Amino acid sequence: MAVAAMATAVAAASHSGSEGEEDSCSDDSDRELQESFAQGKLKPGLNLQLKARRPPINNVNQMKGCLSEFRRLLPWVERLDVTVGPLPDVEAEASGSDGVDVENDFRREMFFYRQAQAAVLLAVPKLQELNILTKRPEDYFAEMAKTDQHMQKVREKLLSKQMAMERSEKAKQLRQLRKYGKKVQVEVLQQRQKEKKSMMESLKKYKKGVTDKLDFLEADKEGARTQNKPSAAGKDKKRNPNSKRRYKNEKFGFGGKKRGNKRNTRDSVDDVSGFRSRTAHGREGGPRGRAGKAAGNIGKNKRPGKSVRQKMKSKRR
Repeated sequence: MAVAAMATAVAAASHSGSEGEEDSCSDDSDRELQESFAQGKLKPGLNLQLKARRPPINNVNQMKGCLSEFRRLLPWVERLDVTVGPLPDVEAEASGSDGVDVENDFRREMFFYRQAQAAVLLAVPKLQELNILTKRPEDYFAEMAKTDQHMQKVREKLLSKQMAMERSEKAKQLRQLRKYGKKVQVEVLQQRQKEKKSMMESLKKYKKGVTDKLDFLEADKEGARTQNKPSAAGKDKKRNPNSKRRYKNEKFGFGGKKRGNKRNTRDSVDDVSGFRSRTAHGREGGPRGRAGKAAGNIGKNKRPGKSVRQKMKSKRR
């Protein structure tokens, strides 16, 4: 028990000693801050201890060495780099405004556009001097971003949709035609029933002696005549000549003067394109002309004369 009491007393004494040291340190730091503030070394706000800045290093030789390491000395055709300023803005000069308003999107885009124009005006002549084409040929085919199989599927899908739309349109037209046909048929039937009803009423009146006119019968006959009467299209078909008549019309003409059509004229006399000397001088059949033809026909059967044929007929009888 005595040992425990002594240990407790020692711990309490050491704790009180450490607290006294901390209080003395804090008092010293507060005193130093007050003295610094009184001397004007401290300013209001957060006071931090800043590190000293490193002096800027501008080692030109080292930077040039690094630049020469990653620079590739390629011709201009491989680089195609152009550094130019924008073309003059006529509207800005007329209005008297200088510079570009970065807040105005339109003016900023126009600045980029004018700069691109200046680059084109400088680069295109250089390319033409080097005999490099600057326009895409008409038969140029760019590589598609999607495969042919994918585009084939898209094409088939579009064709199927188009065919489905066409089928639906045709079905719709057929339905409309059917409706119209039914409507016309109903109207015709109603008209017939109406005519039949009116004729029966007129017939009843005639039987009862109310009227002595038979106009309804004549009207019925006229209707039958109009139904049996050929249409104008049929008349036109009958009036049109047949193929034989048309051929003769083309060959012989449609009347008029035909005398002297085969007479020679100055042009026909001068035209000797159809002249054949062998035919004209009888040389067509061979070296002896017509004699050659006759010699060639010796072995053929000849038709008997008229008197011989009559005798043959009389013998048969």
